[in-house]
Amino acid sequence: MWLGLICVITQESGTVMILKGFFVSVMIDTEGSLIHVVDHGAPSSIKAEEGSVWVFTAKKFEGSRPFTVQANYEGFSEGIMVGDELVIDGGMAKFEVVERMGNDLRCKCTDPGLFLPRAKLSFWRDGKLSYHGLPTLSIKDWADVDFGVSEGVDFIALSFVNDANSVKNLKNYLSTKSSKSIRVLAKIETLESLQKLEEIVEASDGIMVARGDLGVEVPLEQIPTVQEDLTRLCRQLNKPVIIASQLLESMVECPTPTRAEVADVSEAVRQYADALMLSGESAIGLHGQKALSVLQMVSSRMELWSHEENRQSALHNSQLGDTLSDCIAEEICNCAVQMANNLGVDAIFVYTKHGEMASLLSRNRPYPPIFAFTSDSNARMALNLQWGVIPLLVDLSDDMEANISKTIDLIRAKGMIKEGDAVLLVSDLTPTHATSTTFQSIQVKTIV
Repeated sequence: MWLGLICVITQESGTVMILKGFFVSVMIDTEGSLIHVVDHGAPSSIKAEEGSVWVFTAKKFEGSRPFTVQANYEGFSEGIMVGDELVIDGGMAKFEVVERMGNDLRCKCTDPGLFLPRAKLSFWRDGKLSYHGLPTLSIKDWADVDFGVSEGVDFIALSFVNDANSVKNLKNYLSTKSSKSIRVLAKIETLESLQKLEEIVEASDGIMVARGDLGVEVPLEQIPTVQEDLTRLCRQLNKPVIIASQLLESMVECPTPTRAEVADVSEAVRQYADALMLSGESAIGLHGQKALSVLQMVSSRMELWSHEENRQSALHNSQLGDTLSDCIAEEICNCAVQMANNLGVDAIFVYTKHGEMASLLSRNRPYPPIFAFTSDSNARMALNLQWGVIPLLVDLSDDMEANISKTIDLIRAKGMIKEGDAVLLVSDLTPTHATSTTFQSIQVKTIV
């Protein structure tokens, strides 16, 4: 798992950080068609106290009004009845609708909690969502997608995906708007998405488990198993998976996380998720940099413990390849990872044309880091999200010995390998004079 190699642009954060010495991918996160707070009467988070009465309105007004919440969508109260439950940010606070005042709602707080700026609103009746029908991408989202394309983003995280068609439509749109290969990640955060999970994973370039919104529609006690099942499915289908939402939520305001949050992060690492993503902790929190440091520290320690205890996940990898050459590549990678783990090599070097072999190696979650060398900038970008992969853009030739010598010198100069280290080498490059059925063997080289 590698943290900090992707910069995420959200509605809460307009900053782009450059991580010196690494290639940083940029991801834009669409807001989705949802109802959220424009203003709740305070510049930062506030506590909604039990029994307090609030007015939720779509009317625009200057400044702020105490106990008055401005929603972003004019029709937010359509179909809402007295007695319905209003849930803030997946359960951070809850209200009961006690009165309708035209298009406004007067609500009483029944479950106190933290009320953040731009908090999401959802309405429930008899244990079910009472508001549906919004499209996956709003008019604003399409404008944001166009902005992302113009700025050359690498990934687009698509919110509130309910079926594979939403992903396919966006990918088709992107293919007409950009010559660059922009990857689409589906955010799993609705009950409908869980019912069509496999088709969504297959259609997407990766998955984000958005546990906050998902927790609104799925019983809380089911979230851990849903997360683990999703992570396992993504590994089986060789798609990267990001675990997001509320990892270190207390650090929005507190300088240290709760021990339960540390355990939550550790469990995501133990499940071999490809990446962990902070949201409010770094976007609007008071301790963003410290939250990232905690995430890095806990993740690194958990991975080290997993290796020491030999807790490599015993995943039965379903065969992905349709052709003989694809199946051979899969078997080479499966054997290479087992060999690397058994020999205790210090690194895996993979020379890849489009990134497939590096992705297959990552799927097996090897102990040593994977250095992926490619001449394709799109492949380098996509590999940034893969578990354990450090992608580098290198001008590769037909001369494998020259490639090996060049890349060893490059990584040694960066201080990431040293004399005496053992490196396992694999490649999916086919020399121009060779037939397509020629495959290179696995090699192990000691750095001298």
